[in-house]
Amino acid sequence: MTIDFPAGLRRIKPEKHLAQLVPRPREELVATGSLAGSGRATIVLDTNVYVRSAAGTLPTAAAMLVDRGLLFHCSVCVAELAAGVANFRPSHAAWRTIRDYYSALMTTFPPTRLLTPDTQIWAEAGLIAGTLARTQSFQRHQRKECLNDALIFLTAAKVGLPVLTANRDEFDLIQQLAPHGRFVHF
Repeated sequence: MTIDFPAGLRRIKPEKHLAQLVPRPREELVATGSLAGSGRATIVLDTNVYVRSAAGTLPTAAAMLVDRGLLFHCSVCVAELAAGVANFRPSHAAWRTIRDYYSALMTTFPPTRLLTPDTQIWAEAGLIAGTLARTQSFQRHQRKECLNDALIFLTAAKVGLPVLTANRDEFDLIQQLAPHGRFVHF
């Protein structure tokens, strides 16, 4: 696949974003509660959904979406989860439990519902992460997190699905640069 970098520049417009972006008010964004009675939602899960679900801290409305929804998964989240497992101290008493939990979880991801960013998405996610790093004065670790979030967001957007996430402000900033994508926050 070739990369159409000029198209990415036209879509993201990094040169037009010179000032710091401000997250929009919560009531202007789509929250999990607003989808409660809307039937079976089709969504892409952000990494924090898997982690909070495993910890039992997923809010009720988000848990209902996950339990009842048609779930899609992103290979970027798989990498983040794998990094988290590998980064967890193997000498910790819970290491095997955590390793086994995420191993079992990932085997449930149907290959037909596992989304992977293509080269165009990588280029545009880089434009988003770079623009936000500049306008928001991100630290080094925030730039990497932003790149991963942009990859997840744009991968979901390419197939027309929203991302379910706890990262409301981060995904809001990304959506301000890529308004063709959607997310649902909790």
